[in-house]
This record gives sequence, C-alpha cells and structure tokens, in this order.
Amino acid sequence: MNRLKKITIHIGLILVASFSLQMSAQISPDERLFQEAKILIFDKKWEQAQEKLEELLEDYPASLWYSQALFYWGRTLEEQKGKEKEALEAFKKYILRKDSSEILIQEAETSVINLSFTLYEKGRKSYLKEIKTRLYRPNRVIKYYAAIKLSYLENKKEARDAIPVLKEILDKEKDEEIRDKAKIALLRIDPDTFKDFEEERYERKIMMLKIRVTNKWTKEITFHLNIPWALADLALVNIPDEAKRQLRQEGYDLDRIIKELIEGQRVIEIETKDSILKIWID
Repeated sequence: MNRLKKITIHIGLILVASFSLQMSAQISPDERLFQEAKILIFDKKWEQAQEKLEELLEDYPASLWYSQALFYWGRTLEEQKGKEKEALEAFKKYILRKDSSEILIQEAETSVINLSFTLYEKGRKSYLKEIKTRLYRPNRVIKYYAAIKLSYLENKKEARDAIPVLKEILDKEKDEEIRDKAKIALLRIDPDTFKDFEEERYERKIMMLKIRVTNKWTKEITFHLNIPWALADLALVNIPDEAKRQLRQEGYDLDRIIKELIEGQRVIEIETKDSILKIWID
C-alpha cells in the first residue's frame, strides 16, 4: 500500500513537472521579458529591469504587454537619478495610449507631477506647466495632488494658481485628511486667502490667532497676521519636531506657547534685538 502510494506521488510529480515545462515553453518571448523585468523591479534592480523592458518595447511593438511595459519602463527610469526627463516622457506616452489602465494612469499622472517639480527645482522652469495643466484634470485625485504640490513652490506667485482647487477641496470634500492637507497648502501659499473664506460656520464667534511684529525703535508694525485658530492650530501642530527642537535651543518652547495660548489666552511677547513679537488669541 505504501509502495503504491509512493508510485502515485512520483507519477504526480512527473506530470506536474511536465505540465510546467509545457507552460514555460508556451510563454512568448515578449511575455518572458515582461515577467523577468517585473522580478527585477521587485528586487529594485532598476537598470537591469530597464534593459529588459527596452528590449520588449523595441523588438515587440505589437505585444499585448507593450502598454504595461511602457509604464514600468517609466517607473525604472524614475527611480534612477538624472533620468527624470526620460521617465516623464515615458509616463506621458503611457497616459495617451488607448489601452492604458485607469489605475496606472493615475499613478503615471502623479509621477509626472513629481518629476516636473524636480525638474523645475533644477532650473527647468518650463516644466511647471506640466503641473499646472493637471489642475484641470477631471480626475479629482490628480488635480488635488497637483494643487498641493504647487503649494511647495518658493515662488508663491506661481503657487497661487492652486488656490481655487484647494478651496474646492474645502468646499466639497468630506475626507478630513485631504481637507487638512488643503488647509496646510493654503497656509503655505498665503494665509490671507482665509480672510474671505469661512472654512466652517460656528454659532459662536470664531477664535482668531493674531500675530504682530513691531519695530522696537519706530513702533511701526512690520508684520501682522490674523487667521482662524482652527487653521493656525493645525499649522502649528504640523511643524516638524526638528524645527521645534531648534526653537527650543533658542529659548522658545513652541509646545508650551501653544498650551499657554489655548489655556490662558494671554498675550505672549517675545523680544528680540530690534523687534517685539506678540501672539494672542482673540
């Protein structure tokens, strides 16, 4: 009985091996290249995966795997420094294909935004239009991402193009995470955009954070800011820990200042060599 069982197992293994060999033989050369490239991508061997995909794209233009290969070719380029422009063009080609996937299109669009931002920061100013164009995409995920990305520009005049989309998020979206990101993005661009925009309606008076910087000698106000406390609190708590640590080294404990503002609502005054900074909630 045991001997018969062993024979049966051996026969089964032989059949499975034979079937596997047949299946392997049936895989087309283009599919084999694609599968090998995917394994290399999984192992983060970007250059080797790039070579496999380029071979597929060059030798098999009619392949059923061509479209996906184009997307993943862009991904391998994106992961290599100095190949941002090539990666961007690969993703743009993928987006225009009729057989592209909606899920991968969204990923490709996001990559185009990130790559364009990188190229812009490297001095290639013309790539800014790639991000701004995506503010008008029907896909809300893409246009929201483009708007939030624009808020990181040092040139706030250019970043202001994102304001309508960021306000649209606050008007229409229910997801608190994306709303918080939009609030922070607006604060990065221009806190004054909140003057005519009531993010929430309260029955009671909205608490405002007020900041004034006065020249000690001329008594002239050199800086002033009024923003709803709900938004100010969100901005303050999102300040990186490293920045808070540096402030503490200079003698300013931001966490303590926030606590005192909430609990005591008193005027906090910080005096420097030439200026007086006042912060309070009204």
